[in-house]
Amino acid sequence: MKYSYQAKDNNGVKKTGIIEASSREAVLDFLSDDGLFPIEVVQQESEKAKGALDKKITLFDGVSMKDVAIFSRQLSIMIDSNVPPAEALEALGDQTKNASFKEKIYNISRDVREGTQLSNALNKYPKIFSYFYVNMVKSGEVSGNLPSILEKVASHLESEYEIRSKVTGAMTYPAVILVIFVLIFAVIMIFVIPGLVEVLEETGQELPLATRIIMGISDFFVNFWYIVILVFGGIIAFFVKYPKTPSGKDLFDRILLKIPVLGNFYKSLFLTRFAENFSTLISAGITINEALEVVAKLIGNNVYQEAILTAKEKVVKGESISNVLSRRPDIISPLFVQMVSVGEKTGKLDSSLENVVRFYKRETEVFINSLSSIIEPLLIIGLALMVGLLVAAVLLPMYQVTTTI
Repeated sequence: MKYSYQAKDNNGVKKTGIIEASSREAVLDFLSDDGLFPIEVVQQESEKAKGALDKKITLFDGVSMKDVAIFSRQLSIMIDSNVPPAEALEALGDQTKNASFKEKIYNISRDVREGTQLSNALNKYPKIFSYFYVNMVKSGEVSGNLPSILEKVASHLESEYEIRSKVTGAMTYPAVILVIFVLIFAVIMIFVIPGLVEVLEETGQELPLATRIIMGISDFFVNFWYIVILVFGGIIAFFVKYPKTPSGKDLFDRILLKIPVLGNFYKSLFLTRFAENFSTLISAGITINEALEVVAKLIGNNVYQEAILTAKEKVVKGESISNVLSRRPDIISPLFVQMVSVGEKTGKLDSSLENVVRFYKRETEVFINSLSSIIEPLLIIGLALMVGLLVAAVLLPMYQVTTTI
């Protein structure tokens, strides 16, 4: 297959040509080995097919945080190598496998080529490029240091992705065990107990209380299964839909921070997010007031958002950030306040916050590891107790029958 390409050498001189290769990846490897930086690689025989691919709609076309981080780092390298932003975006679009993301990158490239600022072009896709991301790019455009800013953004997104992955991983195992627990319970109630009930009732003996309770639950499951499904469906819908409403989110955000053990974990998580976002924004040259406003929108918890917006209002009036945050000891730790105070006094707030981030990341990792080691035996014990109670409720009357005979 033949591919036409556009590339630049180390001096920024554009090169074009045609290469016969087995795949686009082979062309990219060839150009890289030849000291050229690819801008665009197109398969000549399949322009129509390529156009169809770009317009293809898929069911699973979401763009992950990892995708955006990789995109940011590659864009940083290309712009730092003096590749014009529009051409760099086109090259990244060619290399992107996610059809939805590919289309959006091409659209952004077109907007930039037509004179739109990169930050404004990115702002058209808030589900992919957050308020934080757009503000960081805008600061890079103003300061003329866009490659460095994109590098910071990529590092930040990778760090955020790592934390989310660890939290998700820690919560997945308990969720799977809980689902198995419910399924086992339902199967026993619907298919196992009814058969045993007939045998037990034939004995004519008075059954123990535990057995009668299990029989009643089983009878309800068998005869009113639709109510069980409606109740479980309603519970799932409530926990999925209600937290997305303003009142529901506010309620769940407040409850989340008050749950024993888990509350402290989530406080550490939100303080990490606060410190990392705030530090990254300040180091990019964004003013403290603007940085606080951006962080408030990104923090993900209404309680912290309220505290941060209050801090912004007080800072505008001349108060120090540490002084304002110290009034919320319920959600802001003394360590966090102290490090912010040190940063304000030394003029190195961003580096002080980076120390806070490192501390809370370690705390988060320790908690996740501890949670995994504690929750596994607890779940196993829970399953064993459930099975044990069911077995006891069934075997106890059988034992009574045999001893009576």
